[in-house]
Amino acid sequence: MIKMNILILSWRDPKHPLAGGAEQSVWEHAKGWRKAGNEIIWFSSRFKGSVVTENIDGIKIVRNGYQYLGVQIAALFYYFKNVKNVDLVVDQFHGLPFFTPLYVKKPKLALIQEVAGKVWLLNPLPFPINLIIGAIGFVFEPFIFLLYRHVQFMTGSESAKLEVSKFGIPLKNITVVPHGVILPKLKIKNEKLKMKTITFLGTLAKDKGIEDAIECFSLLDKKGECNFWIIGKPETEDYFKKIKSKISDLGLNDKVKFWGRVTDAKKFELLAKSHVLVNPSAHEGWGLVNIEANAVGTPVVAYKSSGLVDSVKDGQSGVIVSTNSPEKIANVTISLFENKKLYEKLQRGSMSWSKNFSWTVSRAKSLLLLNKVFNAGH
Repeated sequence: MIKMNILILSWRDPKHPLAGGAEQSVWEHAKGWRKAGNEIIWFSSRFKGSVVTENIDGIKIVRNGYQYLGVQIAALFYYFKNVKNVDLVVDQFHGLPFFTPLYVKKPKLALIQEVAGKVWLLNPLPFPINLIIGAIGFVFEPFIFLLYRHVQFMTGSESAKLEVSKFGIPLKNITVVPHGVILPKLKIKNEKLKMKTITFLGTLAKDKGIEDAIECFSLLDKKGECNFWIIGKPETEDYFKKIKSKISDLGLNDKVKFWGRVTDAKKFELLAKSHVLVNPSAHEGWGLVNIEANAVGTPVVAYKSSGLVDSVKDGQSGVIVSTNSPEKIANVTISLFENKKLYEKLQRGSMSWSKNFSWTVSRAKSLLLLNKVFNAGH
């Protein structure tokens, strides 16, 4: 294996308050690349309370600019200042990429979890800026990919691969490297609470389907006594107020518990106590939370959305609803509670399915791809 100086350009790093599955998965790959002897610099945006540089797990993190467009401009200047010390650039798409084909002559790998698509229209910006930015992003996203026609891509699911190919990237240039799952070192007891507990896990954002999850909770509440848990940090405080207002309007103030952003150990403890994870996300690149729930014996009831149809094995690790609606998720969840034999089958299937995903295997695959990209560029 070749030893390289790798520059990762990402709009958020793992310490960013809004870092999610995309950042977590890239971080796991980066740790594998570092362990293989490569030098890694992760360039990302500033956030409140952040330091400009720090070293975590042997990976140097550099922060400048702010998320959305600011970090892309800062990255351009950083690259030219340090170009002599860079062998390969990883350009991570998150709505907007870093436009590296315009200025990076070194080998490049585009890393994408999902095509944004309609998620552009669900952005958290204030009205009417949200409509303007959403419309611009939705219309111009396909044109961005034209810059990357000759760049190798890495993504985490077949759904994402097909979506990227529809924007003109040849299938031969897109490699699927499935994500892994890492359980905490402490042993988690897969003991469900006595009261049925339905959980939502993810960033509290419109595109993640939190509003549909709350409507689902309301429907389930009418059918019997349940615990409703929401794990994750709100995307913005204004949106959090809207969510709490919706819960109040539905009479669920005493029924819904917000856990906020929790540690990994606490996350798996809560998932292990839950009976079902609901995932009404509009669009995902993969859906790591589904595998995390499965790993502790919790089936998933999810929308028929990109990424979710890859990470949920319908009929084995959970159920993909036929129509994307809170009513469908609620009805399927009720049917699982009423059919103990089916529920226990899905519990066993969940744990079996989760064992297919290993970061050891995924890191090895991504490292081979990096070497392929590097060799092709020399």
